[in-house]
Amino acid sequence: MKNSLSKFSMRIIHRNLGFFLAGIMAMYALSGIIMVYRNNDTFKKSVDINTQIEKNLSAKALGEAIKIKGLKVTGEEQNVLHFKGGSYNSITGEASYIKKELPYILEKMTHIHKATTKDPLYYLNLFFGASLLFFVISSFWMFTPGSDVFKKGIYFTLGGIILTLIMIFVG
Repeated sequence: MKNSLSKFSMRIIHRNLGFFLAGIMAMYALSGIIMVYRNNDTFKKSVDINTQIEKNLSAKALGEAIKIKGLKVTGEEQNVLHFKGGSYNSITGEASYIKKELPYILEKMTHIHKATTKDPLYYLNLFFGASLLFFVISSFWMFTPGSDVFKKGIYFTLGGIILTLIMIFVG
């Protein structure tokens, strides 16, 4: 009786799932690269914001209101607080500032990549993570154990595991 997870069956599932997920793998790869630069403005564009918010806010409350983490007031004159990229009139509540944002499609891609359990997209992340784990496991069915290609693959696998451990414990 043939094993239900035969080499042939595993290769077919691996191949078809790989083709099916090619687009999403590319999206996760690109969004992962973009997220490396999330602390600077490499892919971001400037957007001018003029908004009316609550009056007489402290620097901390102002940062929370306009969603700028770690906002620092650099100066104040005639009830106008100045901060990097903008100002806030504490009498009128008018805030004017420049916000750096990713272009629409890049923002959507990174949003999917960072989805948490509060976001319905996290199911996609779970499915994709499980699929990647399947690719890892099923790759060992691609070649006959004991063959030269399989043995070489094991050496590459060990090298990858060592690199991963170095990244985990050094990084």
